[in-house]
Amino acid sequence: MLRELIDNGYGVEEDFNCAEKILNGANEAYGLGLDKRALKLAAGFGGGMMTERTCGAVAAAVMVLGLLTTETVAHQSDRVKPIVQDYLSKYEVNMASIECAPLKKAYRTEMAGCQAVILKAAEILDEVVTRNALIK
Repeated sequence: MLRELIDNGYGVEEDFNCAEKILNGANEAYGLGLDKRALKLAAGFGGGMMTERTCGAVAAAVMVLGLLTTETVAHQSDRVKPIVQDYLSKYEVNMASIECAPLKKAYRTEMAGCQAVILKAAEILDEVVTRNALIK
């Protein structure tokens, strides 16, 4: 699904940042129905919210999970918290952090950029979405 889409070069031509790749790619892979204006919400999350803090790919994955688990607001959903916690836990176990700076230090390369970080974010998102039957 999403991982395969990104692995096949999705977002490269558009010059998407990490968060944009996840949100735009998930919109396509999962049929979220977000319009172009809504997809701009991911712009400021790239590069760890432009400050190398929380990874933009992870932040965008949390946006997707919020959309898929919440009818109106988070406080009215009994699914959003455990599913987001599960995602973050799995990501941190696999990558040792959810923070941009250490992820870049460990995984970013000159040639591929943060592709390994983004692919892992997509892979775990696919897994969580599938296991919890969040898309039809």
